[in-house]
Amino acid sequence: MNRDIYQEPLVSRYTSRDMQELFSEKTKFTNWRKCWVALAEAQFELGLTDIITQEMLDEMNANVHNIDFDVAAAKEKEIRHDVMAHVFEFGSKCPKAEGIIHLGATSQFVVCNTDLLIQKQALDLIRKGVLKVISNLAKFCLEHKNLPTLGFTHYQPAQPTTVGKRNTLYIQDLVMDLEYIDTFFDQIKARGAKGTVGTQATFIELFHGDNEKVRQLDTLVSKKLGFDKVFAVTGQTYPRKLDMKLAETLAGIGASAHKFAVDMRLLSNLKVQEEPFAKNQTGSSAMAYKRNPMRSERLTGLSRKLMGLPADFAATFSNQWFERTLDDSAIRRMDIPQAFLLTDAILKLYVNITSQMVVFPKQIERHLRMELPFMSTEKILMEAVEKGESRQEMHEVIKEHSLAAGRVVKEEGLDNDLLERLAQDDRIPFTLDDLMGLVGDYTQFTGRASAQTDEYIREVVVPLLAAREHQMGEVDSSLSV
Repeated sequence: MNRDIYQEPLVSRYTSRDMQELFSEKTKFTNWRKCWVALAEAQFELGLTDIITQEMLDEMNANVHNIDFDVAAAKEKEIRHDVMAHVFEFGSKCPKAEGIIHLGATSQFVVCNTDLLIQKQALDLIRKGVLKVISNLAKFCLEHKNLPTLGFTHYQPAQPTTVGKRNTLYIQDLVMDLEYIDTFFDQIKARGAKGTVGTQATFIELFHGDNEKVRQLDTLVSKKLGFDKVFAVTGQTYPRKLDMKLAETLAGIGASAHKFAVDMRLLSNLKVQEEPFAKNQTGSSAMAYKRNPMRSERLTGLSRKLMGLPADFAATFSNQWFERTLDDSAIRRMDIPQAFLLTDAILKLYVNITSQMVVFPKQIERHLRMELPFMSTEKILMEAVEKGESRQEMHEVIKEHSLAAGRVVKEEGLDNDLLERLAQDDRIPFTLDDLMGLVGDYTQFTGRASAQTDEYIREVVVPLLAAREHQMGEVDSSLSV
């Protein structure tokens, strides 16, 4: 690392080597050369043998990876055009083929097709990361499917759920993200060989007016580059609308991670669930006892940055005047790699946190005991009605004591004494033992949370992971219900 100049934290601190390599200069310029080879090969195969020879093609193929970056950089500084600088450098390695490199193409032939190629590979990495998080969360859900915990609405205690059930909600968000990735992936097509403004005019000239050959060229080049489909029409670039949808798709993953991370930070404050904490980790420079949720906080910050990027892409798309303007170039050089690197960093953290989350059942039970008397009032009300009491009268009595117990908890810092208050009121047809019996079993207040967790993991998550084994490497065999 050169410590004398600014270093991008996404690269120096947060992201995987695989994603960094995908957006490297080496990957980009190697793919530019592959585009030039594909174009020349297709032109040769479609009949331009009077211009292009097999010897030229062999020379180009032999030098795809033989790049002198210093020569290209020096040439770009001289002519202020990156594509033509690399045409020059490639030509210096391929003297026989120099005159046919980039034949009939515009700069966006290599730039756009390469961008799309790299995006396909990057999305494969992103999809793998999402699947790993889903797998981690699924194991956690099964392990804790029966553990009751307070539910929260408005961040106020509500009916109990289970720890496992709560985490199925995070999985469901990611499953939706996975579906959006698949949908977007299917929309990626090659820009193909479209010429300067998308009319293929130069290629029509090369093939002496043969429209069918030019159509075949477009398809054949795209196929050689690994695309199944090609945009039927373009301006000078592939539609920047696609970039906008890419940003929305990746930002959706950021939003899912942000939701999880904020919940984890809140749970950490309650001391009921925490992210992993390394043996020698320091939580605070001043307060040695602290176990700050630093990974979740970082996950929140990175996600916030990613969620803000779609506005850039929307502005870029909507400002592409007619066939193309160049105001998309500088911002895309930053925003597209950054969107993928941010998503990669987010998923790395998400995988890390969900691999070893810690739950504290006794603390969960403590919170339940503090709040459950309030949660149980509906059950007490219904049992009283079964004994012949008036629902409306019982409701008023229970409300009176609930408000009084709430004041004691908030204003005096004492324990919740609602059940004792109700037991001492002659209008309530239950003893304290009766009331404790009604409230004692926490699971009776969690409804179908455990069953829903079982059903969701068994019917949705396990089949999904099994069907995508080729996309994630392997499926954990412990994911069975």
